[in-house]
Amino acid sequence: MEMKPMEETIIGLLGIEFVEMTKDRVTATMPVNSSTHQPYGQLHGGASVVLAESVASFGTLNLIDQEIETAVGLEINANHIRGKKDGIVTAIGTPLHRGRKTMVWDIKIVDEDEKLICVSRCTMAIVQLK
Repeated sequence: MEMKPMEETIIGLLGIEFVEMTKDRVTATMPVNSSTHQPYGQLHGGASVVLAESVASFGTLNLIDQEIETAVGLEINANHIRGKKDGIVTAIGTPLHRGRKTMVWDIKIVDEDEKLICVSRCTMAIVQLK
């Protein structure tokens, strides 16, 4: 399956940038600005969920054989702990379960002072391409 350039996706639209990707950890940042705000000037919970699922998706892709498999979101939940008006948030994802058909990721989103903004759990389905 061919992947679109990041700038042509919601990842590019929201300014998400991947910083680290290993088998044990994925880190990405996202600006908090008008593109990621809700109408009252706070970080939109949906933008946090996009960031969390993006981390889980790319983390899963990094762990599978992309020639014959792909990863899609199966379930995600998020608890929004504190608001944020500007700056940068960082998502740190770690795999809790690495199965053949599913992976479960824990994602913590923090601000520049490492204060918790959001905590999320995302289950990814691993789908056979061939």
